[in-house]
Amino acid sequence: MSLIPWFRWNEAPPRLSSRSPAEMVLETLMVELEGQMREAERQQWERSNAVRKICTGVDYSWLASAPRPTYDLSPGERLQLEDVCAKIHPSYCGPAILRFRQLMAEQEPEVQEVSRLFRSVLQEVLERMKQEEEAHKLTRQWSLRPRGSLATFRSRARITPFASDIRTISQDVERDAPPPPRTWSMPEFRAQKED
Repeated sequence: MSLIPWFRWNEAPPRLSSRSPAEMVLETLMVELEGQMREAERQQWERSNAVRKICTGVDYSWLASAPRPTYDLSPGERLQLEDVCAKIHPSYCGPAILRFRQLMAEQEPEVQEVSRLFRSVLQEVLERMKQEEEAHKLTRQWSLRPRGSLATFRSRARITPFASDIRTISQDVERDAPPPPRTWSMPEFRAQKED
């Protein structure tokens, strides 16, 4: 028998995050952007080293490691992106990240183009959110719409399958004749005349 479960009585209970879901979405999306920017920068540096190695025929990268230039967002651009990220609903955070990674893999952009690509993905997600919200609103309006019952329909219109407003010759001839008795297998429907 293990005594480990007995020693856990003095551990602190797990804490729930005090941050709101919007803050967590904002942080998650911005961390993803920064990670993709670092990856794009690394790939760009490797491509330039490969080109340099092909041109010179000699690889001196092992000898001297030049400091890599780091690209950073301007404060204004960062604030704009954070503002757009704050509008993203938590349920759309995962699909937004997946779409961003997909576009990064397809296009392999330069470091300077990553933020533009990220902004386009966020705009795409906001449009999808807006469309789904409008569809949900229409569905809700449709489900809350009062429906007429069969009784109100029955009182508004009577079904007359054989009645017509067009006078025929047979009606003129049979006008003076008494109406034949109704067949019991066929119901009689009459339209109400509106005044």
